[in-house]
Amino acid sequence: MAEGKKSLNFIEQIIEEDLKNDYKKEDLKFRFPPEPNGYLHIGHASSICLNFGLGEKYDAPVNLRFDDTNPMKEEQEYVDAIKRDVEWLGFKWAKECYASDYFQQLYDWAVEMIKNGDAYVDSQTSEEIAEQKGTPTEPGKMSPYRDRSVEENLELFEKMKNGDTPERGHVLRAKIDMASPNMLMRDPVMYRCLHKSHHRTGSDWKIYPMYDWAHGESDFIESISHSFCTLEFLPHRELYNWFVEKVSKPGEFKPKQREFARRNLSHTIVSKRKLLQLVEKGFVESWDDPRMPTISGLRRRGYTPEAIRKFADSIGVGKRENLIDVSHLEFCAREDLNKIAPRVMGVLDPVKLVITNYPEGEEEWLEAENNPEDESAGSRQVPFSRELYIEKEDFKESANRKFFRLSLGKEVRLKNAYIIKGEEVVKDSEGNITEIHCTYDSKSKSGSGTEESMRKVKGTLHWVSVKHALEAEIRLYDRLFSVDEPDGDKEKDYLDFINPESLEVVTGYLEPSLKDAKEQDKVQFQRIGYFCVDRDSTPDKPVFNRTVGLRDSWSKKQ
Repeated sequence: MAEGKKSLNFIEQIIEEDLKNDYKKEDLKFRFPPEPNGYLHIGHASSICLNFGLGEKYDAPVNLRFDDTNPMKEEQEYVDAIKRDVEWLGFKWAKECYASDYFQQLYDWAVEMIKNGDAYVDSQTSEEIAEQKGTPTEPGKMSPYRDRSVEENLELFEKMKNGDTPERGHVLRAKIDMASPNMLMRDPVMYRCLHKSHHRTGSDWKIYPMYDWAHGESDFIESISHSFCTLEFLPHRELYNWFVEKVSKPGEFKPKQREFARRNLSHTIVSKRKLLQLVEKGFVESWDDPRMPTISGLRRRGYTPEAIRKFADSIGVGKRENLIDVSHLEFCAREDLNKIAPRVMGVLDPVKLVITNYPEGEEEWLEAENNPEDESAGSRQVPFSRELYIEKEDFKESANRKFFRLSLGKEVRLKNAYIIKGEEVVKDSEGNITEIHCTYDSKSKSGSGTEESMRKVKGTLHWVSVKHALEAEIRLYDRLFSVDEPDGDKEKDYLDFINPESLEVVTGYLEPSLKDAKEQDKVQFQRIGYFCVDRDSTPDKPVFNRTVGLRDSWSKKQ
């Protein structure tokens, strides 16, 4: 039976409807418009995948536009990081644009609006303006400066532009309707005085446009057909359209704003302000700390762009906000890494295993499959010797019938090697096991084809040869917050929910094939999870980050 055609989401339905009516396919043009005031997070990844995905679906250009209208919070570092993230996700933009490219045009349009009686300079304080806005059920009050003459407004606006007025001296407001039921239409501020240097325009400007004024006009300048944003901008749509109408001529192509719901992620916060606090207060190391929900943090942790794109596609777009469990993102990571990550052996909580009947000083190299999911991945050679490391949890002196790992008197198979039998243990003065002694069946070598090698045993353990082991720092990352919605409780600070066990650092022992692993190389430590090489790694001190375990252990832990 043929696979059913994938149904359109509501945004695609909007576009299809427009194409049936007055839009041509060549009219389609999209944009991703981040503010360069922080690093992009997983929520931005969904927006990136939406806009660039539409570009791919309709073979339409997508601009990367930086809405850089606030010099107090924006930096070139953030611009560079955003470009890196979009490229890493596998997307290419048609044009790299900046709202600051349009500062002169925006200013010229504002002058025209003053001349047409659609804008005025207000000399009240921000507190006075806010007080006069009214409430959703009560109309606002007119500013005492609302009826300034065109000449006075032009003169004051020129002084604002030249830096001849103090920072909080004046603002330029649109003259709309102080009784509008939409409070955003009650004479919104278009410009404020800011004597701050801009990361691109330097000290050229002493006034900066507000987001609502710059955003729609930037879309109009770039001939964007559909401006998609999250639901909190729904009340802004009326203002967006009003501004575009004021600067456009009859018959000119105008952008259309439409809104979709955020997809919030459990055990996560995505407020840039709060993410910055985590960095500044030292709860995490940096914006790309592998516990952060930033794209750079997920990349450093070992997530693949394919996993993130799969996640974004699988949660889709909707009209209602909902909370997506982070385990779904982890599932997408596992699914992709399972296909591509080579299998290797690493022991993270070691105890020494001595095979007493294996010849002292002897070693052999055994063949091990790299990835059973990928036939082309081939195999590698793994050293085997008399003394090995295994995981402490893989041994019990005495165990019930449901324990299928090593215990005294029982047999297990060593992965790619031999069947062994537990014989005795060596303990220190405090009763801790320091060595496990066992014997091996020399004819039971994996893949040898002997009758002994075909013998079935219930457990298979991973291991590493002591003599050949590569010592490494292993960073075991877990969820940064211990509750589903860390900023959902208005009575508590979100920092109260920091998970104190979000990072555990241990010394692990790895097979020597990993000595040449490079930053971002991804592997599966068999029976443990998926890991990648961290940027802190050096030839003398390898560092591996846990991306995700082989299965979800969080729910069990909770």
